Amino acid sequence: MLKKNLAIIAGLILASNVQSQNTLSKDDLVGQRNVITTAVPFLTITPDSRSAGMGDAGVARDPDANSIHWNIASMAFIDKKAGLSLNAAPWLRQLVPDVWFYHLAGYSKVGRGDKSAIAASIRYFSLGEIQFTDDFGNPNGNANPYELAVDLGYSTQLSENLSVGIAMRFINSCLTCGSTGTAGNAFKPGRAAAGDIGVYYKKPLKPRVDWAFGAAITNIGNKITYSTEQERDFIPANLRIGTSFNTKLDEHNELNINLDINKLLVPTYPVYYKASDGTDSIDQSGNKVVQYGKDSKDVPVITGMFRSFGDAPGGFKEELKEYNIAAGLEYWYDKQFAVRAGYFNEANTKGGRKYVTFGIGLRYKVFGIDAAYLQPFTQRHPLQNTIRFSLLFDIDAFKKQSEQSKP
Repeated sequence: MLKKNLAIIAGLILASNVQSQNTLSKDDLVGQRNVITTAVPFLTITPDSRSAGMGDAGVARDPDANSIHWNIASMAFIDKKAGLSLNAAPWLRQLVPDVWFYHLAGYSKVGRGDKSAIAASIRYFSLGEIQFTDDFGNPNGNANPYELAVDLGYSTQLSENLSVGIAMRFINSCLTCGSTGTAGNAFKPGRAAAGDIGVYYKKPLKPRVDWAFGAAITNIGNKITYSTEQERDFIPANLRIGTSFNTKLDEHNELNINLDINKLLVPTYPVYYKASDGTDSIDQSGNKVVQYGKDSKDVPVITGMFRSFGDAPGGFKEELKEYNIAAGLEYWYDKQFAVRAGYFNEANTKGGRKYVTFGIGLRYKVFGIDAAYLQPFTQRHPLQNTIRFSLLFDIDAFKKQSEQSKP
């Protein structure tokens, strides 16, 4: 009984001490930096130069081979029977010289009336060469870490205007490639399985105006670990909603307008009570004591996804800052030459990515080439001067061209 009473008294003293050390209000938290972090963030990198030139907007744009990344459902409305796309980009060139991102995607229309499509893609993120060291800074060998994801998807039209789609994804993240950590503990590649679901609706509003709406939840999958099962991190599950307008100005000129809203479906870090020495306060069970928000580190993935809509420590004002906006324009002349521009905005307290993008595109018979350029608003930004390139191949047009060339 004495021990129990002492424990209760100690708990009351701790609670009193904790309260006295925290004077932050929720309004104070809204202005503080609280970035949501995940494992395998390479899954959120825009793979293709077309959407990259439009501010990273693409969930509702007219589909092509790269739409497996944006919205698998839209691929049921592709007007070509089959196609391929190869994308490449040097990444974080302001920080390191040898990091590259590659993406290969392809599709084929299937089913009666070509109302469905199957698609696949491979994305590869090369992190260059890294020298490992031990706890004392001594060289411990070199390695070439990388991350890889393989996708397979299917989409089908439910009606003349509506389609749905699903995609499955295998993720392999080899960041340490066999190196050992403290106490000789070996790190292992992080692996996960994930899936996407999407919906796409397209309808003509006027003889020369088409409107489309798209929504997709991507990277719904298990947590990932590089060492023990107790240390597991969320992967970047994401909700993307958007719309697009396609206007045919005349016989040769066409204008596309795209708008996306994105939100990571990953829990936000809470704010913990601080003890008198400035460290996080610990309760009798050994857990940190939460002051604002919710501690969701150990919750299941689906629970974390739903919590992400209302767990920001700063309340509703901070929740609004977790939504990113991407907007873009695309002008086509005679369906052969395109000029693009876009804008992306993220709240300063959630990462602060703010940049404009520009791009061009060319189409000639069976081939297409796209390029995009990114310019942040801040100087010396890691993404500054990012350039992407894409090569598209129209298999359907190639087959027709081969048949016409036969005697």
